[in-house]
Amino acid sequence: MRKVLSFSLFLILGLIVSQILPGIAGESFTTIKTVSNTLLYVCLSFIMINVGREFVIDKSKWRGYATDYFIAMVTAAMPWFLIALYYMFVLMPSTQWGSWEAWKENLLLSRFAAPTSAGILFTMLAAIGLKSSWIYKKIQVLAIFDDLDTILLMIPLQIMMIGLKWQLGVIIVIVFLLLVIGWKYLSKFNMPQNWLAIIIYSVIVFGITQAVYLISKHYFGEDGSIHIEVLLPAFVLGMVMKHKEHDSKTEQNVSTTVSFLFMFLVGMSMPYFMGIDTNAAQTATSITASQPMMPWGVIIFHVIMVSILSNVGKICPVLFYRDRLLTERLALSVGMFTRGEVGAGIIFIALGYNLGGPVLIISVLTIVLNLILTGIFVVWVKRLALMSYSPEKSKIQQ
Repeated sequence: MRKVLSFSLFLILGLIVSQILPGIAGESFTTIKTVSNTLLYVCLSFIMINVGREFVIDKSKWRGYATDYFIAMVTAAMPWFLIALYYMFVLMPSTQWGSWEAWKENLLLSRFAAPTSAGILFTMLAAIGLKSSWIYKKIQVLAIFDDLDTILLMIPLQIMMIGLKWQLGVIIVIVFLLLVIGWKYLSKFNMPQNWLAIIIYSVIVFGITQAVYLISKHYFGEDGSIHIEVLLPAFVLGMVMKHKEHDSKTEQNVSTTVSFLFMFLVGMSMPYFMGIDTNAAQTATSITASQPMMPWGVIIFHVIMVSILSNVGKICPVLFYRDRLLTERLALSVGMFTRGEVGAGIIFIALGYNLGGPVLIISVLTIVLNLILTGIFVVWVKRLALMSYSPEKSKIQQ
């Protein structure tokens, strides 16, 4: 519980710094921003490599996993659609309801609600003694597929944002090759997987994606540059590693530190929105960023509503796995409520397209609220699981 609350604390601390740093740093702010963004991408790469390392499946049972992927896709899509509709028809003025620009911006921003926080969830469920249960094993599959679906769907969303260009063909080819490599060489390579090795891999992944961007920018300009986000390359790199357990105190501390730093940097990357920037809406280059600031009481109301919608959407697994008890299916659904690093990463990517305004603030604060509630969600999962689970029963069912 303390760890989950710390995630929220670091995100909030980063938000505070993002509002006071521009005034304090002055001309040095651009340099600080470049360094913080670089660290953020390296941290995100580190996190996604570890998510990929957890992607251990039996390829001979692909039909069963196909069903799980469909359920994970539905579970990721429902909160996304519900929040996108809420953003459009509640937060956007009616004059924008027919605007494709407004729709695609809000579809990207609302995607933060899709991914379940695999790292936080697995750690907390294991800590309360559910690691051998059907609920834990099924959540492990669904949460990772949830993240994978989010990563894959970011590709068409980014295509919508930048329009039809030849560079998109290059991106699609790279994505296809990465997926083929990930599946063909799943858990194939016996690579070092201690914390230092993962950090080195993270730097390399970021370096390669940044090199592709800078080289294409040099030859074709900013509009013709090729953006390959670190999400998928890092995830695939984790997939092809032969899974090794590194569960020492040092490994846990480094992983936690990287996650804390990532959440702080995500908060720090937020645009200035407090009080005095009165011309921001007039000079904004996106529809969401051009919306006027709301009173904080109204923002808090929308944060609560968006949180409810995102969790209502995540309850989809209760409609499937009908051979299991209702309490097990409900525990599985509640376990998918958790949010974390990947969702925050989506918001950071959205910032790269100059999206902002009250919708962005509501999205960030919704992640904060869900992080604070994660401990309650896990306790709820435990109570539901204990109604139907015992170690002896689990062994028989396996």
